Amino acid sequence: MGYVGRNRDNASFATLAAVAILASLLSIYWFTPISSGNPVVCDDCAPAPAISVSKAGAGGGSDAGAPAVGEISPVATPVISAKAGAIVDDRCGRLIFSKEAHRRLAPASLTKIAAAIVALEAADVNKLVDVDVDGFYYGDSTVMGLETGMRLTLRDLLYGLLLPSGNDAAVAIARHVAGDVPAFVARMNAKAKSLGLADTHFTNPHGLDAPGHYSSAYDMAILARYAMKNPLFAEIVRTKTWQPQWPGPELWNGNLLLWLYPESDGVKIGWTEGAGQTMVATAASGGRRLFVALLGSQDRYTDAIRLLDWGFQQPEEACNVGGW
Repeated sequence: MGYVGRNRDNASFATLAAVAILASLLSIYWFTPISSGNPVVCDDCAPAPAISVSKAGAGGGSDAGAPAVGEISPVATPVISAKAGAIVDDRCGRLIFSKEAHRRLAPASLTKIAAAIVALEAADVNKLVDVDVDGFYYGDSTVMGLETGMRLTLRDLLYGLLLPSGNDAAVAIARHVAGDVPAFVARMNAKAKSLGLADTHFTNPHGLDAPGHYSSAYDMAILARYAMKNPLFAEIVRTKTWQPQWPGPELWNGNLLLWLYPESDGVKIGWTEGAGQTMVATAASGGRRLFVALLGSQDRYTDAIRLLDWGFQQPEEACNVGGW
């Protein structure tokens, strides 16, 4: 197979290195509004407080409806291309934006967030793993570049799982941690249940489309919020490049948001034919952390940046509940 993972849900070395592509993406965000679709309605989260806007000049002209001096313009609810989206505030776990946030959809490689946290909580990351990926059909699939007979640490496999989104790494991790893939997937579902993820069910550890494999934007945001409490998980997903202890090349993180949005430090992207573009993004600003989850997106980076920008402009409410 070679060592370099390839598929459509991760950027190649050339893509990541190309300044022109990054500039193009930024120009799309800053200068081109999304015009298709209706404005997103926050259907099951707390409404933003009303902001007084001057009606002076409402009779016409370019100043019609503009706020008077000293008043604050309302922040428009962002329009996104994704079928479902959510913003969760880290401090309280509060849902502050929802577009069909509880709709069950294919999560693609966001599945690997659950696989990673199950492995991190169950096994020694410094232990060498005898890789056995025989019987796993790669197809048109992202791979880390593993071959049966290799020996890597679980730590290196986790970087291969989360940076280039290696489906081969997911299988190798599952077999190492639980003995076989079905037993590992059962642990993933048990973890989802323990976190109260009512709209999530896994049938594999990598996220390739399969009947009965689904999640929701809200569940993915909550899962990522939990996973980021693990220091090694947080370290891995913010890493842009990693050199495993193997004869292959370094691994590159396919999450372009780490380059596009300075405050971003994770988490994961995904893509399959059935799922479309998916993403969980997190960023911290002014002592506040937000999690954005997107399923079925047509332009995940523009969607994520718009939601993060909007979310950080919303007032932060005090928490009066415990828990993680």
